[in-house]
Amino acid sequence: MTVSHVVHGLGTETVAPHWPPLTLAETDAVLRRYPEAGGVRDLFWLSPRPLSAAGLVETARGGQLFVKRHHRSVRSAAGLLEEHRFLAHLGANGAAVVRVLADEAGRTAPAVGEWVYEVHTVGDGDDLYRDAISWSPFTEPGHAREAGRALAALHEAARGYDAPRRAPQPLVAGFSLFAAGDPIAAFEHYAAQRPAVAAELAARPWREVVERRHLPFHRRLRPHLASLGALWTHNDLHASNLLWRDGRVSAVLDFGLCDRAFPVHDLATAIERNAVEWLELGAKGAAAVHLDAALGLIEGYQEIRKLTEAERAALPDLLALCHADFALSEIDYFRGVTGSARNTELAYRYLVDHTAWFAGPQGAAFLDRLRAAL
Repeated sequence: MTVSHVVHGLGTETVAPHWPPLTLAETDAVLRRYPEAGGVRDLFWLSPRPLSAAGLVETARGGQLFVKRHHRSVRSAAGLLEEHRFLAHLGANGAAVVRVLADEAGRTAPAVGEWVYEVHTVGDGDDLYRDAISWSPFTEPGHAREAGRALAALHEAARGYDAPRRAPQPLVAGFSLFAAGDPIAAFEHYAAQRPAVAAELAARPWREVVERRHLPFHRRLRPHLASLGALWTHNDLHASNLLWRDGRVSAVLDFGLCDRAFPVHDLATAIERNAVEWLELGAKGAAAVHLDAALGLIEGYQEIRKLTEAERAALPDLLALCHADFALSEIDYFRGVTGSARNTELAYRYLVDHTAWFAGPQGAAFLDRLRAAL
């Protein structure tokens, strides 16, 4: 199968993929080692997500599977196993998640040369947002509430999973920088473990920026941090990571950014991902801000799991900080792996500009409406 393939860029445009797309011959060679597959008849869809190569296949034994390929510089087998163990826990506790398959040697993350693979079952439901770019909004009024319910159910299923935080690697989200009492020291520690981040921050006035932009939110958040309760979380609950059936979420997908954080951080991230069209703010202005989606996410979440007093107090300020760990992780990826100066710059702007927006008039009004609703 020969495909002219493009992927989502960091803006609204599509771009050529950094990683070579999956091929029929490649996926067939991998899935011949999987007893449930026996090989591949057809590779019929390639994912437009840019950070790995993935697609849907029809297997030799019938049925469909989702195959994802990572470069070793992004995910080792050990790094993928951190995700797979969490998924297994969620599935065992009734969460609506897909299953990771093992090959004939019992491996869920087999390595072949410079690549590491994972194979998932195809979740039950319709992939309504499969082609949606980052930060695009819900298309149905009730979807935000249903996404909130799904996130809360996920958190209930995650209880009892006590693995430590993930090892340092690119493209992992969480909440460590501003969970610390001294965020400046936390930034320095984070960078010391990641040479590409250290090199990028060394060329920027990041301390002054963090003190001016981020620390006012952290000062309000800090009294509540000890009461938030640690939990392994999804950290990327966007509409495109959900499957739907009859208006309800039928499966939650893509745990690539998961890590140990706080439940309310995961909810803040879901609001950040779905309630503001960050790429369209300049063009659309207030029309790019969807307070109804934020309130729907919170309402649906609390139908399953009530927020504590500390979580309600923390949520608005968390919204201005919840993206920070992932922004630095993107810097690690774009500077240290792909070598893209343009995307590294965009990742740094992501770190700074989202927080700055929440401090401005439009963002502050958004947070004030949330505080009133909470």
